[in-house]
Amino acid sequence: MAAQTNRPLLLASASPRRRELLASLGAVFTVVAAEVVEHEAHDADPRELVRHNAALKAGWVAARYPGAFVLGADTTVFLDGVVLNKPADRADAERMLRMLSGRTHSVYTGLALECREAGVAEEFGVESRVTFHVLDDPAIVRYLDATHPYDKAGAYGIQDRGEWIVARSEGSFTNIMGLPVEETREVLTRHGFLPTSRV
Repeated sequence: MAAQTNRPLLLASASPRRRELLASLGAVFTVVAAEVVEHEAHDADPRELVRHNAALKAGWVAARYPGAFVLGADTTVFLDGVVLNKPADRADAERMLRMLSGRTHSVYTGLALECREAGVAEEFGVESRVTFHVLDDPAIVRYLDATHPYDKAGAYGIQDRGEWIVARSEGSFTNIMGLPVEETREVLTRHGFLPTSRV
């Protein structure tokens, strides 16, 4: 069955990874990056933090395009009661990777879909688990020299030389990248943006 909505779909994120993952589903959409100040408290509940930020992004765009469906997303890394957001600089990235070395941490993504005119406001979250190899300082330097982790929570991207640092992962791999495609496919299909044959 074909998609059934004629409302536009907007992605409230400038992330190239989210854009690529959403495009891989076959969705037709436009990127409108939300200009918001995200909540980034290190002692926050990570589940609430990502849902709050996803809804904040979606809401900012939805207020300006009330007839559109707006998808917002936010991802963070969590270990030992501490939220690891995007590193401030190289030293902060090195600190985060040392924390994650040899440990298993959680990756949380919050998703929000909003359309003001249709009265739609949905939020949900996804958790995955990632275990790192033990990383010595040369391994950390090698990874940071080869990648650009400064726009990524936890100072790493599993799709960027992930085999150098990640021993194993559990749950949605695309969630770790920043957009869980199975959950996104389900909600977009339900609202008519994808054909039901894709489910």
